[in-house]
Amino acid sequence: MQLPKITVDNYLFDQSSEDIIYIKLNEIDSFPNHPYKVVDDEKMEEMCESIKQYGVTQPVIVRRKDDGRYEMLSGHRRKRASELAGKDKIIAIVKSLTNEEATILMVDSNMNQREKISYSEKAFAYKMKLEAMNKKAGRPTKDNLTPLVSELRTNEKLAEESGESREQIRRYIRLTELIPEILEMVDEERIAFRPAVEISYLSKDNQYVLLDIMQFSDITPSLAQAIHMKKLEQENKLDTDKLEEIMSQEKPNQVEKIKIDTLRFEKVFPKNVVTNKDREDFLFMCAEEHNRRVKNREMSR
Repeated sequence: MQLPKITVDNYLFDQSSEDIIYIKLNEIDSFPNHPYKVVDDEKMEEMCESIKQYGVTQPVIVRRKDDGRYEMLSGHRRKRASELAGKDKIIAIVKSLTNEEATILMVDSNMNQREKISYSEKAFAYKMKLEAMNKKAGRPTKDNLTPLVSELRTNEKLAEESGESREQIRRYIRLTELIPEILEMVDEERIAFRPAVEISYLSKDNQYVLLDIMQFSDITPSLAQAIHMKKLEQENKLDTDKLEEIMSQEKPNQVEKIKIDTLRFEKVFPKNVVTNKDREDFLFMCAEEHNRRVKNREMSR
């Protein structure tokens, strides 16, 4: 009897050629340098409750390791939710893949599955996939800077598969050159994407100096300021004095910021309100609701 094909994470698998088994959770290791965050947030709680009631309805994807253990390719969040739900096993599709094939599947399946992907997650995911595609394709040809894949350069192929331009992918990958503190600010949308790309060209030392200036003065660079910093860096003319001078310049559209002590609101913020942008949006929504109620009271008099 021929087993039917099944679809998992947008991949079609032939059950007659794939092992679909239950594996102990403590026998599955995370994918090395997994770029996607696994956070115990509200979504994780919802997944945990679903697994308690119905189990894992969508198999995770793993591959066997040389030591007999397994490596997770797709399903890190399902594994974590299963642990929180008190489960000790999970249903999994076991695949035989090279390192490059495993990396590409890991990146693609998470990109397709996750509702929200941060700038840093996408940056490191694109970098890992492009490196894997380059290795899989072999050495660069004489006339191309990147290897060819089906008559396309690997960066062109990645752009085609992701739906983003080569230039945009290059910008994302540049973010991996940022120091962790500034990259976190990008994820929290305290620094705009394009200025952050230009800042990535600064040395680590100058990035830390810039971080100190931003934190002390509660300001961030505009795109023009970031481009100016990059130019001076490339000319070996950027130092602390220059950074302070550039950051002290008033931006054309600069307006006074309202500073709010968010610690006062920690207990009343919903669990899914995490980043500063989320908090700002939530407070704005509250202000709009307040104005609506005041207007309704006035109209009812």
